[in-house]
Amino acid sequence: MTTALVATLPAALPASIPSPTSGVWHLGPVPIRAYALCILAGIAVAVWVTGRRLRDRGHAPELAVDISAWAVPFGIVGGRLYHVITTPDPYFGQGGQPLHAFFIWQGGLGIWGAIALGTLGAWIGARRHGVPLMDFADAAVPGVAVAQALGRWGNWFNNELYGRRTDVPWKLEIHCWDQAAGHATTCPGSSSTVLGYFHPTFLYESLFCLVLALALVVVDRRLRLRRGQLFGLYVAGYPLGRIVFELMRSDEAHRILGQRVNVWTSVLVFLLGVAIVRANRTRPVALPGGGGGGDGSTETQEPSVTSHHSE
Repeated sequence: MTTALVATLPAALPASIPSPTSGVWHLGPVPIRAYALCILAGIAVAVWVTGRRLRDRGHAPELAVDISAWAVPFGIVGGRLYHVITTPDPYFGQGGQPLHAFFIWQGGLGIWGAIALGTLGAWIGARRHGVPLMDFADAAVPGVAVAQALGRWGNWFNNELYGRRTDVPWKLEIHCWDQAAGHATTCPGSSSTVLGYFHPTFLYESLFCLVLALALVVVDRRLRLRRGQLFGLYVAGYPLGRIVFELMRSDEAHRILGQRVNVWTSVLVFLLGVAIVRANRTRPVALPGGGGGGDGSTETQEPSVTSHHSE
């Protein structure tokens, strides 16, 4: 019986990972887009994680909401700006529609722009609420990585962010897609909506971000980090995976010296992360309960310990 069950198992498993044929639902005249829901779910989780970790650092957990009220809008604007600048053709190329640059719900948020302007927004919020920026950044980055993992599922709903064609057992079924309507459409010259089967790079990146979040928490618990170094490790760590996933993608992209723009950006961001880790190596140890001024300029040296704990 067991042998027969094992023999029938491959036939019972799906031959590929299916993709949704619609990424939008309607409540009367109101469209509910899965991409937006995934982004909102990621933001909610990130704020919750940040609040718990701020508490471990001696700050009121509700400050996560107050500071995120600055960081999130800045991050969304930055993410959209980066996407539009690096992928201008759909908006400003031949036949492009400039107004669609504002249609964030159709997808298209560049993580690099989101991190850059999101950090600026966090700096403004942190100063207003008297929290050292590096305390907030160190508390936030594991949750930010989880938010990225959840946000990538918005790309699944939109049938985007996939790799090269493949026949691996976990291949992803991709449909021809009407971006404006948010659902699958019949492929040109075919009666099917299925474009083909590709590597699910959205899934690879989602899993990588979860592993990165876990690694950041473990490192934060076990190593004697200085303030700002965990943030630097996140900034350096994410590009390591992103470079791999970018090289797997097959969609059209602007290139410099034969490589996708996002590959070069990833290299620069990695170097920036390393620089952040090195620049903060003489700062106070990142212990829970640390004080300091809103810009971190009045921080005082705290006693050294062999280990510390945070959520």
